[in-house]
Amino acid sequence: MKDFKSFSSDGNNGKKQNDFDSDKGVKLVKSVAESMKGKSQSDIMRAVIEEAERGKRAGTLTNADLDNFYNLMAPTLDGFRRQKLKSIVARLKRI
Repeated sequence: MKDFKSFSSDGNNGKKQNDFDSDKGVKLVKSVAESMKGKSQSDIMRAVIEEAERGKRAGTLTNADLDNFYNLMAPTLDGFRRQKLKSIVARLKRI
């Protein structure tokens, strides 16, 4: 390895390609979070479900994307909400 500066700037103009940021589930979370600022929890849940249903029907959201979304969100939720999210993801997978 050369030095840290040259290593970190190889390729992407000093920016490391991050698979996490390019994940569809992460993009879904970011877009929903941005559009839901100031909304109630039920409004947010409805929007997430509607967006995911659209994505599943359009073929742009896969079951793996749903799993990634669940794995991203589950640690931030309490037991009841985690179970609810799990059931929502299971329902969306059947679409």
